[in-house]
Amino acid sequence: MRFPPQALLIIATILWGGNFVIGRAIAGDIPPITLAFLRWCLAFLFFWPFIARRAKQELPLIKKQWPVVLLMALTGVTCFNTLVYIGLYDTTSINASLMNSSTPIMVYILSFIFLKEHLTRYQLLGTAISLVGVLFILTKGSLEALFSFSFNQGDLLVLIAVFCWSIYSLLVKQFSGKLPGYSTFFITIFIGALILLPFTIYELMTTSITITWSVGTISAILYVGIAASIVAFLSWNTGVVALGANKASIYLNFIPLFAAIFAVLFLKEKLYIAQVIGGLAVIFGVILTNKKR
Repeated sequence: MRFPPQALLIIATILWGGNFVIGRAIAGDIPPITLAFLRWCLAFLFFWPFIARRAKQELPLIKKQWPVVLLMALTGVTCFNTLVYIGLYDTTSINASLMNSSTPIMVYILSFIFLKEHLTRYQLLGTAISLVGVLFILTKGSLEALFSFSFNQGDLLVLIAVFCWSIYSLLVKQFSGKLPGYSTFFITIFIGALILLPFTIYELMTTSITITWSVGTISAILYVGIAASIVAFLSWNTGVVALGANKASIYLNFIPLFAAIFAVLFLKEKLYIAQVIGGLAVIFGVILTNKKR
């Protein structure tokens, strides 16, 4: 059975939206670095039988770009979800997913700074609007919070995580013709999990959180390790190939929508007007940056 590309993109965004809610839901049951480590170990084991032979054949190509692959593993695997999971201890899954929507804007900024790419007037305007939206979410619409630089620690960690993911996205874009996609993803999972290992051991030795092994915790690990990692990734990539990157990127705006729905239904989080206004500004800015001249 073949799914339409639009359906595959929607499936990916539903699963990614759920990742924020799961991270918030089990924040007190399992330490954040340990959760990230278990996620990527499970993803690696699940992906192994499907990609191992192909990855072995394509390993010489990957070795030629090993500094890039190492940076991709550090930003996209080690740092992004780990920082999100840590941040979700102090912020809501709605806030985290809304700020994640600013990824394309950060990619544009990084492209302008490091690759000297020219930005169109729509990209400049969209970037400005989206940044205002992010500030609105961070400050909850309070000018007092803005002028006093009083921000939630969890929000700031998620923002750093989004910055890491933007670097990863830029590297994927720049080296898509030199690195085999699926094999590179598989290798970055392995490297990223390896980097997380000593931090996980240290966390388990020092944390006051006792891991609660329950059906809910195990289900959450299975979800983030298989559904939000492998299934979402494969669905997204297949959809992007069929529709094209520009058309597909608009679907990323569904992530905060699904995250908000899940958060309100399952975590009883409240959706505030500042989040709605800020989120709409971010999404409108992203759509504007994709507008042709």
